[in-house]
Amino acid sequence: MGNYDALLVLSFGGPEGPDDVIPFLENVVRGRGVPRERLLEVAEHYQGFGGVSPINQQNRELVEALRPVAGVPVYWGNRNWHPFGEDTVRRMKDDGIRKAAVFATSAFAGYSSCRQYYEDIARISVEGGPELVKMRHFGDHPGFVAAMADHTRAALERLGRDDARLVFTAHSIPVSMAETAGPSGGLYEAQLRRSAELVSQALGRTQPWDLVWQSRSGPPQVPWLEPDVCDFLRKTDARSVVLVPIGFVSDHMEVVYDLDTEARQVAAELGLPLERAATAGTHPRFVQMVRELMDEPEPVPCAPTCCPAPRRRPQV
Repeated sequence: MGNYDALLVLSFGGPEGPDDVIPFLENVVRGRGVPRERLLEVAEHYQGFGGVSPINQQNRELVEALRPVAGVPVYWGNRNWHPFGEDTVRRMKDDGIRKAAVFATSAFAGYSSCRQYYEDIARISVEGGPELVKMRHFGDHPGFVAAMADHTRAALERLGRDDARLVFTAHSIPVSMAETAGPSGGLYEAQLRRSAELVSQALGRTQPWDLVWQSRSGPPQVPWLEPDVCDFLRKTDARSVVLVPIGFVSDHMEVVYDLDTEARQVAAELGLPLERAATAGTHPRFVQMVRELMDEPEPVPCAPTCCPAPRRRPQV
């Protein structure tokens, strides 16, 4: 055990009103050379939901669910929007916290999904403040698997189709980033496939399943993981589909826009029955999983060469 005296939920963050959207997106893309036109295009996705991303409220709910089981004070900070991680860590210092377990709301390897959280921890740490220890990847943890299996089972029941194809989705990333994920490369996709297989097994299914990708951005000449979920739906011979957002632990804008809006619209145009499984959210086994991660031996930090940062180029 790590002898922690606090738990920090460290997340991505999201806007909570129309005036927040552009400043939030500017935080997200800072230093990446993203054209203003692309920023305004993505902003329209948020404005279609009143300028509010679901992620902050879902993180509040996760923090409240964790308080009775964590055994220590629970804090919450974000990378890109209020409450910012650096503000939270300063408050932890004032509260006398010495050592905190950090639960990053991302289950898998990769630069954006893991290494960048190590960078966040280094950036938000303060002299005399708490030691921050990032918890391990958890895509194969029985608690995560059980939560996703339950949510997938519920989606299958809503659909009412025994022949439904399970289509697991995750955030696409550049192929170059996927190839360098983990100590020897390829770990992001490998972990996602392992999680999908475990969920399928937990449901007792023997039918084939698919792993597809969503939320691609960036210049078209840069290869990203494929197929895109909407392209997959247009080509599949499945008679019905349940989308399982295995790559997310809460309903980011990417889930409610790319799956609940765009993918659902494509399915409707095709006459393809479709349901979407919930993300892990505050499922009791997922909440208990966080407590169990805190009880594990302190994880060994990833090597500095693991999941290197991508080489940034202007996006056109």
